[in-house]
Amino acid sequence: MNVFFEQSQIDQWISEDASCLDLTSHMLGLTEQPAMLRFVVRNEATVAGTEEVMRLVQACGGQTRLHLRSGARAAPGQALLLAQGPAQALLRAWKVGQNLLEFACGVASLTHEVVRAVQAADPAVAVLTTRKHAPGLRKLALKATLAGGAMPHRLGLGETILVFPQHRALLGGWDEVGQAVARHKHAMCEKKIVIEADGLDEARRAIEAGADVVQFDKVPPETLARIVPELRAAHPGVPLLAAGGIHAGNAAAYAATGVNALVTSNLHYAKPADIGVKIELADGRGEQTLPAIGVPATGMPATGTNGFR
Repeated sequence: MNVFFEQSQIDQWISEDASCLDLTSHMLGLTEQPAMLRFVVRNEATVAGTEEVMRLVQACGGQTRLHLRSGARAAPGQALLLAQGPAQALLRAWKVGQNLLEFACGVASLTHEVVRAVQAADPAVAVLTTRKHAPGLRKLALKATLAGGAMPHRLGLGETILVFPQHRALLGGWDEVGQAVARHKHAMCEKKIVIEADGLDEARRAIEAGADVVQFDKVPPETLARIVPELRAAHPGVPLLAAGGIHAGNAAAYAATGVNALVTSNLHYAKPADIGVKIELADGRGEQTLPAIGVPATGMPATGTNGFR
């Protein structure tokens, strides 16, 4: 899953929790004792973020023996990542790694649930995730939603053109939006111009103003089910998106309206996955105490050493 995390990001996560020292480990004399670390998921989950936790462990001075790749499905009790190294290294990586996995796997698991529900209603409908999440979490949230089967809607303001009612208000109205689009559309030939609408009338105005895509905001699914066929008949080449208030409980209903995609922020606020952590003494090599990681999902193998692939 090719979401790129700079080493400075990994180091920052570590520094937030243990920038100077682990005072508890220092007091207890836990330093170079050979140890093993295991992250285990307590409930069925979609895996995300294990590659970043692997790098985190390495940055703290440990070595990862085995991990499940992001996108795999893990069964209850299955280990997501196994590591070995000096006790002080694993203890430093412990809580940061657990927090990352709980957030990422929670988001990936909810995304997987929503994507499955949408595909059951209409396999042609995409699930897209927004840039609305807590600051600093963009890359991790993106990786988690990709692992769950969604795609990004918009990664930043400079990536796409999306005209909101707030833009219209500042310009003066629909006529001014249309004039601005007409002036610049030739220079934006490689971009799609998306305009938000709150119903059928605004959708028509948006298309008249030059919208390549119409995004409906907070329009109930029963209303969309009436609007979409009429717009499809008049403008068959204009993709239609549903956004605002979409979640696991209503995603299938929205998918059944005939829109091309659902745009949601809800997935970023998933309940964290329940990740257990076990740290214990090793024999110095880790060969005898390495527990089984379980069977990874089809097509998403575990990676590592000690005979596992």
